This record gives sequence, structure tokens and C-alpha cells, in this order.
Amino acid sequence: MKQSTSDKKSKQRRKGVGAFVGVVIAILLIVLLLNPQWFLSPDSAREMQDITRESFLINGNAKLSLVRLLNVVLAVAIIVLFYILLRCLLNVIGEKSNRTATVTSMLKAILKYIAVIVAIIWGLGILGVNMLAVFAGVGILGLALGFGAQSLIEDIITGFFIIFEGQYGIGDIIVLDDFRGVVRNIGVRTTVLEDAGGNLKIVNNSDIRNLQNRSRNDSLAICEVDVAYDTDLKALEKMLPPELQRMYEENSELYLSAPRYMGVEELGESGVKLRFCVSVTEENFFIGKRRLARDIRVLFDEKGVEIPFPQVVVHQGE
Repeated sequence: MKQSTSDKKSKQRRKGVGAFVGVVIAILLIVLLLNPQWFLSPDSAREMQDITRESFLINGNAKLSLVRLLNVVLAVAIIVLFYILLRCLLNVIGEKSNRTATVTSMLKAILKYIAVIVAIIWGLGILGVNMLAVFAGVGILGLALGFGAQSLIEDIITGFFIIFEGQYGIGDIIVLDDFRGVVRNIGVRTTVLEDAGGNLKIVNNSDIRNLQNRSRNDSLAICEVDVAYDTDLKALEKMLPPELQRMYEENSELYLSAPRYMGVEELGESGVKLRFCVSVTEENFFIGKRRLARDIRVLFDEKGVEIPFPQVVVHQGE
């Protein structure tokens, strides 16, 4: 195990070194291509610059220099500063309620994309890239790729509808197909759900259909228990109300009201099935269900109510 861990770390180090070397080589190549006079004759350097301008849509006055690079760094720093300030402001606003947290989550995702796009456009403009030509090329490319990006556009549009229609928000518990989880994040493209075991499920917004939002109303934790056929149901039902009220008083932090006796659910093979329920929040649904079953079991033990169970009779021959 130790050897495999060390092998993974060494591979990661080699990958990191390789990536660093690749970045350094790329930067050196860019510097040399934008400054061919460093290694070519004047005529060859002018020809190289003309070809570079035509190939990379660079204006005639473009020249890579320390001042331009510092201006690019300054522009990126300004964008990062505004991004951090706006993100902190959205975090403060999002703490007010689940509704505001949902809206600010989407706005933070959009803000990230805007910051990256603005940084790229501003930085290329400082370096002398002809942005009008770039936008023209991007427009043509966008038309070509638009047909293949239909699912992406559908995810984004559906995400806006989810937020503005209030179908669910961050902190809500929803059931999607056979997955029940808490909404942890709503992004431009995806929604992140977390179940009770901490497992995350990332779903495209356009794939979210026929969901159940379980956080809008209180939930019912249900417990069904069998009693023997010789149990006096009238005496049992007369005894239940004060005992159920006592259960509520002992579990008021979990139960929203006193547990209720719903009546006889079924006449089974070995006993009479009784149903009990109690109102809890959806967040405490499973805890409430287990607590109610435990309380009913303890109550029946105290009152001498028999709970039948299957038994096996073994006959031993001579």
C-alpha cells in the first residue's frame, strides 16, 4: 500500500514537472515568435512579423514587451479583485434565505464565466490582438457549433427557469427518479444533490423532470406494527392517546405534533397490523421513523402488548 501511494505521488510530481516545462517552452516560443529580430536577420524578421500578424490577427503596432505584459497582469488583477468583491457580496446576500442562496448560486456561476471572458478579451486587446477580426471568426464558428451545442443551451435555459419559477432551491430535499438528496448547488449547467450517505449526484438541468420537492410541506413518518389476535383492541385504543401525547412531550425537538394512531391497517396471518404516524420535517424523516418505531416498541413492552413473530417448531423423531 505504501509503495503504491509513493508511486502515485511520484507520477503526480512527474506530471507536474512536465506541465511546468511545457508551459515554459510555450511562453518562450511565443516570445520568440513575437520578437523574431532576436534570432533572425532584419528582412527575415519583418517577413516573420507579417506572417504572424496575418496568422494570429495581430494589429500592426503589436509588440510583446515587459510593459504590455505588466498591463495584462494589472488588468487580470483588477478583474480578479472585482470578482472576489462581487462574490463576497453575493455570499452575504445568499445567507438570508434558501431562495436568495439559490439565485446567488446561479449568479456566482455566471460571474465566473464573465470574469474569464473579460480577462481574455482585455488581455488580448492589450497585447495588440485585432478583436474585431476575432469576433468575426468566433461568430462564424459559433454558427457552425451552435447545432452541436443544443444540449448545453437547453441546460442553461432550464437552469434559469428552475430558479425564477422556484421549483426548488439550495437546501431543499428533492426526490429525482430513485435518488433522494439535498440540493447543494445550482449552477449554469448542472444541479448537485447529496444523499444521506454523503454521495453526490450531478445532474444536467435539462435532465431534471418529474421531481418531488419534499421540503415544501411536513412529512409523515409511518410505523406499522402487528399485535396478537387475542389483544383487546378497545382497551389498547383507549390507552393510546395519553401515551402518544407523552411521546410528543419527550421528543418535542423531533416530533412536530403528537403521534397519531391511524387504526387497523390489515388483518395478517399471525397478527393485526396497526398503523401509527407522526409529523416531522423532511430533513428528519428517517430519524423520526426510527424513533417512532422504537417508542411504540417500548410502550407495548411496558403495557404487556404482545407483538407476534414467526416461530419454527422442530419435531424430533425417535
